[in-house]
Amino acid sequence: MKILILGAGVVGVSSAWYLAKAGHEVTVVDRQPAPALETSFANGGQISVSHAEPWSNPHAPMRALSWMGREDAPLLFRLRPTDFALLDWSWRFLRECTPGRTRTNIRDIVLLALYSRNKLKELRDETAIEYDHLERGILHVYTDEKEFAAAVEASKTLREFGCDRRTVDADKCVEIEPALKATRPILVGGDYTAEDESGDAQKFTYNLSTLCRERGVTFRYDTTVERLSSAGGKITGAVVKTAEGQEELKADAYVVALGSYTPLMLRPVGIHLPVYPAKGYSATIPLSDESVAPSVAMTDDGHKLVFSRLGQRLRIAGTAEFNGYNLELNKIRCQALIRRTHQLFPELRPAGEPEFWCGLRPSTPSNVPFIGQSKLSNLYLNTGHGTLGWTMACGSGAALADIMAGRKPEVSLRSR
Repeated sequence: MKILILGAGVVGVSSAWYLAKAGHEVTVVDRQPAPALETSFANGGQISVSHAEPWSNPHAPMRALSWMGREDAPLLFRLRPTDFALLDWSWRFLRECTPGRTRTNIRDIVLLALYSRNKLKELRDETAIEYDHLERGILHVYTDEKEFAAAVEASKTLREFGCDRRTVDADKCVEIEPALKATRPILVGGDYTAEDESGDAQKFTYNLSTLCRERGVTFRYDTTVERLSSAGGKITGAVVKTAEGQEELKADAYVVALGSYTPLMLRPVGIHLPVYPAKGYSATIPLSDESVAPSVAMTDDGHKLVFSRLGQRLRIAGTAEFNGYNLELNKIRCQALIRRTHQLFPELRPAGEPEFWCGLRPSTPSNVPFIGQSKLSNLYLNTGHGTLGWTMACGSGAALADIMAGRKPEVSLRSR
């Protein structure tokens, strides 16, 4: 088939890789001048099956209420009467916070994330792709007894579904990551997933796009998709705008991997997805040889932050601000990243100033993405991965390639 993929982030390019491997003629379009320059650009950098507990869980409503009014809150809802999309999304979010729905969502997320982590390993073995990856696991740390107790229960559920997230005491946390030595007095415990990984998603996507081109994939950058044309229950073309003007691109099948912008593109053709942009922040700190920085990927669940070592850089990322498509950097939220970093690593000694960034993560109320065929016969979706786009990218691309070939995916996907 001739396939047109909308979006050259980590999910779109991973889709292109697996579809090209299956023998399809693939074209990828993106409004940016290169791949992975939006949400995939400076994310948390973790391949984290251990993050499978969704935001929507039984503890979430009370936590969100306790953070109301705090500009630096880990989870910040800027609810406005005119933002009907957020109001609808928030209602759906609350419905997903029951114990039963949470358990089902954890199962679905773990299965896809495990499959995707394995597909990434296969791709790495096959291509020797480089992206500053480390295979040292992910360590979750806790400085609050209640947060730790909740994490112990979550870890039990994750283990049931195949994610080997093991509870460890504070001393073991320091043994796993010696950079936490100075923080030992405030640690109450942690959990560790040895099979999880870390790496630079932007670098991965860029290098994978090069490998895709070698397989015949065409990339059209600086190309903005303005709308989809439809008739007779299918898509008939994608109208795009370039420096040369407007044109309509034709294909046998279309894949929408536009992240948070997917619902805006699909609404005019009658498809309404509960995907909302959750603005996440990151800071990238340059390190010297003398810096006392973690070399094991870490997560601070209480503050919704992750820490990833990317060569001689430390990436701190996380939090979620529900504020529409706003991409302004909030100084208070930026400084909250740095403040918490120095609380956990008081001897960090950076080699320079942090570089701040924010991106819009396409979030569903359940944290389970949409992968597969839409109600339009030749339109396929690969979106809604939230904070786990990098974790799920390879598995999502491989599963989509199976679906588009009429095969049952190797991983179980929820029918939605």
